[in-house]
Amino acid sequence: MTAPADIRLRSIVEQTAVNLTDDAGRFHKRHLTEAVRDQLAREDLDPHIKDAALGKLAQSLVTGFGEHRNPRRRRTGTLFHPQDVVKLGTGIWVWMDRATDSDLLEWSRLSRRNRARVDLADSEVQDYVDQRIDAFRAHADVVYLGHLERVVFGWDHNDADLPES
Repeated sequence: MTAPADIRLRSIVEQTAVNLTDDAGRFHKRHLTEAVRDQLAREDLDPHIKDAALGKLAQSLVTGFGEHRNPRRRRTGTLFHPQDVVKLGTGIWVWMDRATDSDLLEWSRLSRRNRARVDLADSEVQDYVDQRIDAFRAHADVVYLGHLERVVFGWDHNDADLPES
């Protein structure tokens, strides 16, 4: 996707999310998805932006297919189903029915590496939340995380990176 098209699509999503946010700072993913879809259908987008949106749609559909066909424990106690897909990395997928012993070894290696990354990310989240909950308890007058980050942890807008997509 081209950078300008990606930026435009992100801005559509972000502005729609802002418009849907309630007084408590919340919005529902389903409502955001519906509103973005409506916005894309209404808006007269440049052809390259429409193409980028179609690319994102196709990518999302393929990802959903992969998630749906991801091997999982069956009632019979096995992970095997011939129509499931084993993801081998670098975009290579293999039907489980046709997986070889080397495919299974690669799948296992990737699974272990992914588990380690997930565990590390979860540890970071747990540590962050524990620190912030302790700070909320110590500063009972603070209600919102944004205020807590600024007052207690010294967060400054000038030091912030933009969220990644």
